[in-house]
Formats: sequence, C-alpha cells, structure tokens
Amino acid sequence: MLNRRRFLSIAATGSALAAVPFPLALAATGVPARTVWKGVAMGAQASMTLVHPDRTHARAMIDRCVAEVERLEGIFSLYRQDSALSRLNAEGFLDDPPPELVELVSFSLSLAERSGGAFDPTVQPLLRLYFEHFSRPGAAAGGPAADAIARARSLVGFTDVEAGLGRIRLGRKGAAITLNGVAQGFVTDRVAGLLQASGFDNVLIDLGEGRALGQRPDGGPWRAAIAHPSEPGRSLFELPLGSAPGLRPALATSAGHGTRFGPDPALHHLLDPRTGRSANHHAQVSVAAPRATLADGLSTTLAVIDPARRAPLLADYPSARAWFVDHAGRVTGPDGAPAATS
Repeated sequence: MLNRRRFLSIAATGSALAAVPFPLALAATGVPARTVWKGVAMGAQASMTLVHPDRTHARAMIDRCVAEVERLEGIFSLYRQDSALSRLNAEGFLDDPPPELVELVSFSLSLAERSGGAFDPTVQPLLRLYFEHFSRPGAAAGGPAADAIARARSLVGFTDVEAGLGRIRLGRKGAAITLNGVAQGFVTDRVAGLLQASGFDNVLIDLGEGRALGQRPDGGPWRAAIAHPSEPGRSLFELPLGSAPGLRPALATSAGHGTRFGPDPALHHLLDPRTGRSANHHAQVSVAAPRATLADGLSTTLAVIDPARRAPLLADYPSARAWFVDHAGRVTGPDGAPAATS
C-alpha cells in the first residue's frame, strides 16, 4: 500500500507512548501491564500498545492482529498481483469478491458521491501516470503533459463502478481502483474490533491511522500529537483519544508532503480526480472520528475538496471533527476561522 502520512503516525505514537512511562512492578501492584509491539504493517512502521495483566495472552493477540493485517493486505494491496484488488483491476471485474472488499469499495463510492467526486477510488490511472512519469530519467519537473493527464482522467469515474456481494465491476476499460485513501483506516478498525472482541478494552493502535480503546494505564486518555507540516519534530497540538464520553477514538491525517512525486512540493499524491492535478488548499488535514475508516476517508477528501465545500461535507458526518493546517502551522476549522485544538 502507498506509504503516506507516516510522519504523522509516528508523532501520534511517540506522544501517546511518551505520556505513559513504563511502570515498575506492575504485576505486584495490580496495575495493568502494557505490552508494546512495533513492526511493519502495510509496508510502513506500525505499533500496538495493549494494556492487559496477562502479557502472554497479549503477545498472542498481537500475533493474531498481525496475521489479520497480512490477510487484509492480501485483499487491498496494489503491489501484490494475487490480491483481490489487483485481480479486479486487471480483469475489470471480480466475481465472488471478499466481503471486506465489497464493504470498503461501497464506503468509498458513498464518500465519492457525497463529495461530488473530490474523493474517487477510481483515481488510480492518474496516480499510475504520475508515478510512471517521475520514474523515468530526465522526466519533466512539471509533471505529465496535459494530453496524458486528459487520457488518464477519461478512465476515472466512480459512477461506473458496481459493487455487490456477487461481483464488483469497474465499468470502463482501463479503469482501476485504489483504496489507499481508506484502507489503512479500515484495517485499523478491524484490528481494534478483533482486540475488543477478545477482551482488550484499553488499546492504542497505529497502523498509519490512530485508533484508541479505553484509556491509558494511569486512567487518563490516550494522546496523539499533530505534527507541524514543515518543522520535523515539532508538534502543533495534542488531542485526547479514547472511548470515554466526549472523546473520539480515531485520528487520521492527510498531507501532500507525505508522498511527493518530484522536486516540486506542489506535485504530490493528493490528486483531484476532477482536474488531474495535485490539490494544494492546505498543508495537511487531520480528522478525528468514531472510526478510523471514516477519519481516513474524510482526511483524504477534505485535503482535495474545494474549501467552500468543507463545511457542507462535514455536516453529513456530524460525528467527525476536522483541523486544517497551512504551511506556517496555522490551524483553522472548516469555516476558515482559528480552530480550538482540544
């Protein structure tokens, strides 16, 4: 999967873990123990923190979670030829698709419709065009030619996609889907659900998007930092995450500088499917929501959508909250006014 937003995920993990120093003699005092896993998931650094008195059980659950991530990557990956998504893109249809693929494609199509096409899972031909262009020696720094962009855009169109339990069909020859704008959130939610169903009520997950259950061992909420877009190592503000009343469990951030195509920082992976060009309304967008799938999809969409459409779109998702950051680190809300950072 596309490695994006990792600089923000690291900030979130570091802040949250740093806020909870390793306690001493947990078993003796009755304080729940933390079991921390750090590794690679979906091609990027990831972490999970489980608060549970039985470390052996926690480690076994982490193994189950990692296996589930690998199983889901076998469905959503664009880089594995045997994945369900790759087979769909190669053939233009997929019979008896995995239910997870149907669910996530259906969610993506709904978000595409509500956003007027600012989010479009069929943007993959445009992404492929940019990656191929900049992989060639001596590629024009300004990106692909206008006629090449126009040809790729002719393959983009979410309204042609049909998604059902029996078949997913793309509807245009040469069309292709990417779920990189929502898949990390979806996988994060699946891992959270697996842990919660197994009795783990206090968990922090960072698989590219953040998701928190319950609370820290000291009884406080988990905390995640929003990084400054142009000053590495500096945090703009922190947000409490968790399942207590008044808190949102999930956080996602989209930023163009997470994946640049070439030397020009204005050319990056947050492409507007309607123009074929990178969207540069903001340096980054963060969204907190009840589920990481929604936070992931909305952060991608709000980074692309016209600023005048931000508030109407968020009105369709009242459980979510968004922060918009410019390159100077100024934080605003959807109305453009300075936003509260708590």
